[in-house]
Amino acid sequence: MRQQQGAGEAAITIRVADRIAAVDAALWDRLAERRARGSGSQTGTATDAGVPGNPFLSHAFLKSLEDSGCVGERAGWLPQHLVLEDPAGEIVGVAPAYLKSHSQGEYVFDHGWADAFERAGGDYYPKLQMSVPFTPATGPRLLVGAGEEADARRVALAAGARAYLSQTGISSVHATFLEEADLEALSGADWLHRIDQQFHFFNRGYDSYDAFLETLASRKRKALKKERREALANDIAIEWLTGPDLTEAAWDAFFSFYMDTGSRKWGRPYLNRRFFSLVGERMADRILLVMAKRAGRYIAGALNFIGTDTLFGRNWGCIEDHPFLHFEVCYHQAIDFAIENRLAVVEAGAQGQHKLARGYEPVITHSAHYIAHPGLRRAIRDYLEAERDEVERVGEVLGEHTPFKRG
Repeated sequence: MRQQQGAGEAAITIRVADRIAAVDAALWDRLAERRARGSGSQTGTATDAGVPGNPFLSHAFLKSLEDSGCVGERAGWLPQHLVLEDPAGEIVGVAPAYLKSHSQGEYVFDHGWADAFERAGGDYYPKLQMSVPFTPATGPRLLVGAGEEADARRVALAAGARAYLSQTGISSVHATFLEEADLEALSGADWLHRIDQQFHFFNRGYDSYDAFLETLASRKRKALKKERREALANDIAIEWLTGPDLTEAAWDAFFSFYMDTGSRKWGRPYLNRRFFSLVGERMADRILLVMAKRAGRYIAGALNFIGTDTLFGRNWGCIEDHPFLHFEVCYHQAIDFAIENRLAVVEAGAQGQHKLARGYEPVITHSAHYIAHPGLRRAIRDYLEAERDEVERVGEVLGEHTPFKRG
């Protein structure tokens, strides 16, 4: 697809790249880095110049998904990245996008929409997904750098997504886990706004985990201390692996956990062994593996990615069951790492009200959906109005049940 907007010398062009390697890595990362840094705090760990503050938007991460085969036509995630060019032919914006033949690995569930449309005789698939595959983490989706023209370029990319729909005849475009600026560009003109809920930890300048505990009600504080003691019973030790510590042996161990737990939880894990080797090679300093060891071998682990000011918890697995070990490896250790490294936020993935008792607070996430068929669009709009009211109501209730001291 090649779409031209404007006329004469002012015309800009949107085209599709069917592999991320078709876009220069340094250019992609500059666009993502400026966008991410322009919208977030700078209080966390330093990152190299030109490296996106959100690791999932880096060329290295997205290319690792493609190179490993986790993303591609056979996986039902066909790369169709939108590329915005100025009148001189220079790339001034990109958006990670995929033509989907299913709704797996998205974490914003539209299976019911697909079922209703297909029972009525429509074809819901394929659809265009503007997101990071298998990654329910908020971040930029319209990568346009910073500067005076950034807003206009975001609008141009949003228009390009709609042009893609018109030219290909697909049913819909979905942009998920959006930041505010992207949500604004993808609002109006029949884009539908959807919200959901996650739980994030906020580091309010704590100098230790004990300092965080002091902000909790006494009963909650004692419960967490007891939980952490019991999690590390049976001579379990915790290790943090990052940078050169991410050996192939460590990845072998983690992959065994990931496959064992993932296969039981959702049937077929999305990531293969080669992906972990590739991101370990390309992004070692942006990765934290929290590994639990007992009797000389690793028995459980959690994969995290390190952003400019955020620690993103992604995958977990184990080959031995121990009380509270999941909470320790995934949530408590993430808080420890964030405090030690002065990271402002821990995003611990999708869903999970059990995170509330461990100091994670309810947060609203956002997505935007463009539905081509007028009847389906009206039905979904009505549904989303009711859903938004319910999500906001539940969030308010949960916000009253955090473990923090009152008053």
